[in-house]
Amino acid sequence: MLPLPYPKDDFTGKTVLITGANTGIGLEAARHFVRLNAAKVVLGCRDLEKGEIAKRDIEVTNHVDTGTDPARAEVWQVDLASFASVQAFCSRAASNLGRLDIVIANAGMLGMSFATAEGYERTTTVNVLSTWLMVLLLLPILRRTNERYYRKDDDPSATRNNVPHLVVVGSNAHFYTVFDGCDAPSVFEHLRSDSDMFHRYANTKLISLLIAREVAARMLERKRRGRENDVVLNIVEPGSCRTELLREKVSWPWASRAFVTIGFGIFGRTAEMGARTYVSASTAGWESHGVYLEDCKLSTPHKFVDSEEGARLQKKVYEELLQILEGVSPGISQNI
Repeated sequence: MLPLPYPKDDFTGKTVLITGANTGIGLEAARHFVRLNAAKVVLGCRDLEKGEIAKRDIEVTNHVDTGTDPARAEVWQVDLASFASVQAFCSRAASNLGRLDIVIANAGMLGMSFATAEGYERTTTVNVLSTWLMVLLLLPILRRTNERYYRKDDDPSATRNNVPHLVVVGSNAHFYTVFDGCDAPSVFEHLRSDSDMFHRYANTKLISLLIAREVAARMLERKRRGRENDVVLNIVEPGSCRTELLREKVSWPWASRAFVTIGFGIFGRTAEMGARTYVSASTAGWESHGVYLEDCKLSTPHKFVDSEEGARLQKKVYEELLQILEGVSPGISQNI
C-alpha cells in the first residue's frame, strides 16, 4: 500500500472521543490528536488498565506533562458487548464534556467462534448494535457543540468553516462477503444464529455501512424540515493493518490463519499509517457526508451498496436497527 499524508491539522480547543483506543489504529489516532493540540482526547476502552498504559505511552511520545496538563488524555471504560455500558459511557459524555467535536467509532471485533452478547451474536452486537447505539446517543452532543462553538458569528473565537465530525470505521471486507441473510424476514434475527461465522465480520461491516448511509441521508432531511444539518457523518476504511483485530485468529481454520498472517505481514499497513485515515476523515468537508473514504480520499463501496437490492436492504436494516435500539433507549430515533 502507498504511504498516506502525515497529519498536520490543528485541533486546538477540540475534544475528540475514540473507542477501542488502547491498541492498534485507535491508539495511534489518539496519539496523533494529542500531538495535533487537541484539548482533550477521550480513550474509550473496555479494559481500564490497558487504557491507562496506552495513555501513558501517548503522553511519553508526545511529551505531555501530566502534572500541568493532566486532562489532555482521559481513559473511560466502555464495553460494546454491553448496552448498559454504552449507555453509561454516553451519559458520562453528555454530563462531563463541555464540548465534543469528533467521535471516531473505531471499536470492533473480528471473530469466527460463536458467542452471544445482549441476546445477539457477539460480533453483530459489537460491530453494529452497540456501535450505532453509541453513535446515536452521542449525535446530540455533537450538535450541541456546533451550536455553542461553531455557529456564533458574533464571537471572534468561534470556529468557522468547519463542523463536528462523526467517523464510523468501515472495512473493505464488505467487498468480499456473501450475505445469505438479505432475504430473511428479519436480518437481525438471522444474525442471532451461528450460521456462516466465516463471513460474519464482513457482513456486519456491510450492514453498518448501509446504516451509515441511511442515517446520513436522514440527517440531510433535517434541511427539508427547516433544520440545518450540522454534523458530518462519514465512513472510513483504514486499509489492511497489522493490529490486534486479528487476535482471535487462533480459532480460525488453518488456511485462513496462514493467509491472513502471511498477507498482512507482507502487505499490511502499520497501525500508525492506518490512523492517518481517521485524522483525515475527521477533517473532511461536507462532500464526505455519507461517503465511503479510503486512502484519505473519497471512494466508493462495493457496487451492491448502490444497487436496487442494496437500497432495499439499506432501508430494511435501518428500520430493524431502530426498532431494536428503541427497546434499549426509548426515543433514540429522535436523535437523528
